[in-house]
Amino acid sequence: MRYDIPTQWERQGMILERMKTEKGSSVAGDPCIVWDDDIPGWRMVLFFSPPGHAQAICPSRENIGPGQWQFQGPLLFSNPEALLGGRTHKPFVVMDALQPNRAAKVDGRFWLVTVSYTGHNKIIQRAHAEKLAGPWTLETTPLIDRGADSDFDAKHCDAVTGYYFADRQEFLYFYMGYPLQPQAREFSPRGSAQGVAVQGTGDSHARKLGVILPPCQQAGHWSSGWVGGLQLIPGRSHRWLAVINASPTAPLSGDQAVHREEPPPSLGGFAYCDDEYPVRGWTWCPDPIEWVDDIPADAIAQGEGVNLWRQHLLCLPDGRMALYYNSGSYGKEQLYMKLSTLPQ
Repeated sequence: MRYDIPTQWERQGMILERMKTEKGSSVAGDPCIVWDDDIPGWRMVLFFSPPGHAQAICPSRENIGPGQWQFQGPLLFSNPEALLGGRTHKPFVVMDALQPNRAAKVDGRFWLVTVSYTGHNKIIQRAHAEKLAGPWTLETTPLIDRGADSDFDAKHCDAVTGYYFADRQEFLYFYMGYPLQPQAREFSPRGSAQGVAVQGTGDSHARKLGVILPPCQQAGHWSSGWVGGLQLIPGRSHRWLAVINASPTAPLSGDQAVHREEPPPSLGGFAYCDDEYPVRGWTWCPDPIEWVDDIPADAIAQGEGVNLWRQHLLCLPDGRMALYYNSGSYGKEQLYMKLSTLPQ
């Protein structure tokens, strides 16, 4: 099934609450949702801190809102000693590129990409499992490593998503690259950009293809500051759609603090592409899904505000989309949901 960009959304409320810690900082967000026949139902993997990853299940195909998700605890790894840097976060189950929210099973295995570390820098690691519940077996070397000092991804490779194109026997990975040095662009030379890498089924590493969506070079655009994670969806009016996390605010320094690398407001919106293979030809939509200033009072009372982070779509058979996102102040985000309305 192919989808169009929704124009209207209805808030559904909070899906998962963050863990309260002594330090007062924890995150529930950055979800990835796939159908799991073993439940049967939906399985969500997400950024949940501490320890940085978790999963939840929803045993219903259609009732996917507040109160329906059962928290399952951290992901299971068969070889946790292989975690680069000893920790990981923002896991994403590799999907069939033409079937949104359906995990790709390649060579008899499901595949997971996740953001790990070398020192204070982020890199991307891959794992495989026979079941979506795990345990996941980690590959011991980076799937996507940082670039050279002048590259767009010299500091971090972050917020990865993955898709399998069966006709090409290739995995395509989209990821957020942070530069160490200013990039050659008028607006936001220090802002992160969306990169892409490809991997054949027999390859041990992914091959980088470069930047596909830098910060929009239009003053005041909702994505002109920095660009975050991307989810790929087959489109109807356009061949491909993507829901993307971005901001109109440009980073001003090379500081590693998240509120400086990704200054507020964090927003979600769409881009589209009409190329057969979505590694070029992307165009930003003019407006975000919602501006932070437009969050209604009842949603603010439930903890929304400051940012709208890491949007993820669950595409439903009737053509609607459920949009999951985290919102709240830095390090204290919780997971919420909106549901698109069908055109009259």
